This record gives sequence, C-alpha cells and structure tokens, in this order.
Amino acid sequence: MAKLIAIRKAADKEFIGDGFSSCALEDGIGATSMCPGHQMREASSEPLFPALEGRHPCFSTTAEGHARSGRLHLPVSPGCNITCRFCRRDTHNQDAHRPGVSRTVLTPEEAVEAVGRALELCPTINVAGIAGPGDTLFTDHAIRTFELVHAAYPNLINCVSTNGLLLPRKAERLIAAGVSTITVTVNAVDPELLPRICSSVFYEGRRLVGEEAARRLIGNQIEGIKIAARLGAVVKINTVLIPGINDHHVGAVARVTAEAGAALINVIPLIPQHEFAALPAPTASQLEQARSDAARFLTVFSHCQRCRADACGIPGVSEFSAQVYEEKLFASATFSHG
Repeated sequence: MAKLIAIRKAADKEFIGDGFSSCALEDGIGATSMCPGHQMREASSEPLFPALEGRHPCFSTTAEGHARSGRLHLPVSPGCNITCRFCRRDTHNQDAHRPGVSRTVLTPEEAVEAVGRALELCPTINVAGIAGPGDTLFTDHAIRTFELVHAAYPNLINCVSTNGLLLPRKAERLIAAGVSTITVTVNAVDPELLPRICSSVFYEGRRLVGEEAARRLIGNQIEGIKIAARLGAVVKINTVLIPGINDHHVGAVARVTAEAGAALINVIPLIPQHEFAALPAPTASQLEQARSDAARFLTVFSHCQRCRADACGIPGVSEFSAQVYEEKLFASATFSHG
C-alpha cells in the first residue's frame, strides 16, 4: 500500500504543458497536428509518474519512457457486461491490430505460464496487464490471474483496463491482488448522450437500456474511480473519440473524472466498425482539439498504439504475442475427442 500511495502522490503534482512542435502531420484536409513523439516531448518536460516512467508504457509521459519498456496483455476475460456500438470482440483473431481481439482466451493458470514465456522472449517487460478481450471485471478470472502472477512475479507492475461497471465492488480485491494502475474507459458522462454510444448494460441480473443504463454505468464508473484513487492506484481514463457524437464532450469527461481522482487521459480515435462502421474516423485536427479540451483538466497521454488484448512487447517497437501464445494455440488446434 505504501508503494501505491507514493505513486499516487507523484500523480498529484502540478503539470503544465508548454506549447506545440513544428513537426506536423497532415490529416488529409489541410489541417496539421504534431506527431505523437513530439506531442509527448512538448507536453512533459519531466515525468508525471516517476515510479512508472520508463517502466509502464501507458503511464510514461515522455516518448522516451514510453518506448523503453515492454508490457504483456493476458487475454483471460472473454465476456462483457456492456454493449458498445463501436466494439466487435473476437477471441480467435490472429491478424487485427485493435483492442477487443486475441488469438485465444487463457485460464489464470495458463496466463502465469504465458508470463514466463514472455519474459524469456522480452526481458524488458515490466507490466502484466489484462485488457480483455471482454471486460476484465465481468468475471473473477482477472483477479485470480493477478493473484497468481503477483505471487510468481512480484516485481511486475500489474495493470487492469475495465469499463468500470463493477469497479466499485472489486477495486479493493484488485489492489489486494497487486494491481497498482487502473484504466477506466469513459466515453461520456452525460446520461442523455451515452446511449448513443452504449446501447445496453447488464447489471445484477438485469439488462438495462437508455438513460437507466447510462446512469448506472456513469455512476459506477465515477464511484469506482474515487475508490481506486483513494486506495492509492493511479487511474487513467480511456475515451473513444467518435465524430459527431462525443467529439465536443471530451472536456466534460476529463473534468468529471479528474474530480473523481483520475490522473491521466488517453483520447483514442474511433476505429469505424460494427454499428459505427459508416462513421468517419476522427481527423488529426479533431483529435488535437479533443486532446486540447481534455488537457484543461487531465494530463493527456498521446502515444497509444490501440493494442490487442494479447499484445506482448514494447508498443510500436516489438511484438512477441504469436510466440507467447503459440503453445496454447497448438494445443487447442490438435485437441481431439476421439
């Protein structure tokens, strides 16, 4: 707990960005934005989270720190308790490069074995994370996995990504299992807006829709962030930027979650698919504006690689997931009932 509190105190220090870079990218319509590496250099002259800088890519606020260390995503959580209109999960996918997909789903015991294989292939891995392919708290598979991994590899940073619906009731168990960094996906804090993004919520045996679903999800997310921050975890917010729906709402998400105790936000461009397949992806100027709106309240993480649920290696630099999960795939492919 003392280690978590120390990390959290580092997150509470004042942080101020200092301008823009001359390195620009065109978005196809003449607008420009900084490349991600320069965004991070300009945004952070010193690490915001010293205990995580260079060790956890997604909580490193300098480009150098982000590219220094590896992470391993353990795909142990197959199902989800909310229905997002942009989300298409796949647990038998070897090719797509996006969240929500993995080659397979592991048991907690298999996940520990995967950690060992990953460390042999990529010794710079410092983070064992769980980010799906479904929601990590919908079942207890993730918590059990963290318990086993933390016991076997106590020096690894344990990280979880969740939609936050069950975070209030499971935050203490996550922390007790060794989790120190928590990412909560919050796409809207307006119950009239959220149903346009999330069509239903399954909670306590009931399927909720409309504003009832939105109020439950938003309320639980905010309560969960408060509890996790109070327990000493560093909390990051993921917000999917959806043009025409929440592109003018990202500042409100940052403000509300910052007040709850979040320390960092990652604005993720929409990948048009599923019910949002016909929507355009955000332009560079739209993404820059949303990040600027969020930066009034939270530090903005701008180097996201939109990783798979079974990613392994240094984001954007190396990838070892095929080797790590090859043994599990081979076993599954050759299993016979005969």
